[in-house]
Amino acid sequence: MNQLPILEIAANSLASALAAQEGGADRIELCCALELGGLTPSHAQLALARERVRIPIYVLIRPRAGDFVYTEQEFETMQRDIEHCVALGCDGVVIGALDAHGDVDSRNCRELIRAAGAAGVTFHRAIDVSRDPRDALEAIIALGCERVLTSGAAADASTGAPVIRSLVEQAATRIIVMPGAGIGAGNVAAIRAQTGAREFHASARSALPSRLVGAAGALPDMSVGEIRTDATQVRALLAALSADRHA
Repeated sequence: MNQLPILEIAANSLASALAAQEGGADRIELCCALELGGLTPSHAQLALARERVRIPIYVLIRPRAGDFVYTEQEFETMQRDIEHCVALGCDGVVIGALDAHGDVDSRNCRELIRAAGAAGVTFHRAIDVSRDPRDALEAIIALGCERVLTSGAAADASTGAPVIRSLVEQAATRIIVMPGAGIGAGNVAAIRAQTGAREFHASARSALPSRLVGAAGALPDMSVGEIRTDATQVRALLAALSADRHA
């Protein structure tokens, strides 16, 4: 029997995590600041999500926006964040780091993985800006990560589908290759067919109107509504995968 497809939702708040769960997601990647590609969420957000969400939670460990070449202080921050996630009982963490040449920073990533202990580890889209994704994949496998999130070194998974497929084939059964970026109900089935992947990552988000009444508009970026996971979009993604899920 074929393995059922898995849908992971990038949830940028407690409300988003609960919406993802309501929509039927299999797993959550908890983060904040999706507009920056995702950053590590706050202590309270982590604690509340772990208390109230029943499905597995993997926490994004990314201390800042920008590239994935980190300083000693940033690695120390990431290690402390991972220890905190483990103490709260989170199911896993999502990490990634490169050296200045664009190769996986295996030495420092190994320390982060050691901090995770028995928790699961996903390597994030740092692979998409690495010097060579095929070489990076081998380094990630050697680290012992259970999956890698990738858009195939492209802006979105649809464009990167040929590269994702080559990574799926290269990985074989050694690691899960999970497509992400720009995935929605309208293209997830095609991406599944094009890549041969069995796990998929999406945000299923929508923009909510501001609750602020009579805003002057002097600070337009601070007077708009929030971005939140939409349970209806999660259900639509699952419906698009339903043929696989019931195969």
